[in-house]
Amino acid sequence: MDPHSSSDLAQPDLYVVKKKHPLAIRWFHWINFPVIFTMVWSGLLIFWANSSRPGYARVTLFGHPVFPKSFYQPSVPSWWPKWLPHDTETVNNQPKLFLYSLKYRLAEGMYWHFFFFWFFAINGLLYISYLILSGEWRKIVPQKKSLALSIKVVLHDLRILKKEPEKDGIYNHAQRLAYTGIILIGILMIISGVAIYKPTQASWLTALLGGYVMAKWIHFWATMLICAFFVVHVFQVIKTGWANFRSMITGHDIEKVAVTSNSRESEGAA
Repeated sequence: MDPHSSSDLAQPDLYVVKKKHPLAIRWFHWINFPVIFTMVWSGLLIFWANSSRPGYARVTLFGHPVFPKSFYQPSVPSWWPKWLPHDTETVNNQPKLFLYSLKYRLAEGMYWHFFFFWFFAINGLLYISYLILSGEWRKIVPQKKSLALSIKVVLHDLRILKKEPEKDGIYNHAQRLAYTGIILIGILMIISGVAIYKPTQASWLTALLGGYVMAKWIHFWATMLICAFFVVHVFQVIKTGWANFRSMITGHDIEKVAVTSNSRESEGAA
């Protein structure tokens, strides 16, 4: 037998480059990252500004504090170098150092919050418009079977279910639910934010949300859902590996294709 015959030669791996994320989607995605971070940070400045009133700015759930008081103004540990950023406040006539402080910064928080609100709203409006006009919405809108299959996706991620559930397109059904849900939460954040900012001028909107206090409640917990989405999203990116992160930067993905002896000519062309 000819040692150089095609049947005996090891078939080399064939990789193809596939387009995955359009440029517009990548721009909207990366713009949102610093914008949402600044919105959350400045929102906490507004929320915690009047902390001198006991219980006024504490986040509670069913009457119990969600975060400890140190979350809003953590003390500087003993090993913290003094040349690193920190905040100083006089307590009992003695200077005390904190890693950061969210107290008494209402004006600063409102300035950043309202300024970046326009970036958040315009970027979101352009994103939704692009999804509709380009037809990209078909890739993220949930299907009838998405809820049932998303449960299987979660069980697979928890290693309870071995077989990876099916997916239609580049996103699995859990991602479809999450990405559609985060759009709705973003819209809810804008609506509740306007109701809080202009409770007199937009009194009908404030009343629609159940009043000023309820609008604040909705706005805060919508923010917490976005933070939770961000944490899970980053964890999933780390879990799936570098290729997933790279595709959101370059817009392309590299896939390994099985090569058979009958495809050697087409392989050479590729």
